[in-house]
Amino acid sequence: MPTKLCPCGLGLPYDECCGRYLSGAANAPTAEALMRARYTAFVRGNGDFVSDTWAPETRPADLRVDPAGEPYTGLTVLSAQRGGPFDAEGVVEFAAHYPGGVMRERSRFERRAGRWVYVSGVLG
Repeated sequence: MPTKLCPCGLGLPYDECCGRYLSGAANAPTAEALMRARYTAFVRGNGDFVSDTWAPETRPADLRVDPAGEPYTGLTVLSAQRGGPFDAEGVVEFAAHYPGGVMRERSRFERRAGRWVYVSGVLG
């Protein structure tokens, strides 16, 4: 049986890529890794992961992720600034493709208590 590739676009099997973060087996080591995992969570309909990795002070009270998954068809990381294993903050700009369009966002992440969280984003 062929191994299903991770939706984040790195070309790795899901379990070896973002699956380990979504399952809780590991924490994303970089801001970019968390952004890719969050994208994967949206694609797979994992609202708990999206919520758990969103800074509480900026998380929407009415956050809803479609349990059937969002219709994204591809992810392109446009840039990543800081956000490495020893940084306290980072910024990742990406394009999430969907049928008929693309959503671009410049996302800000912070490392808190040893794990990365999404703080805010600016659509562009």
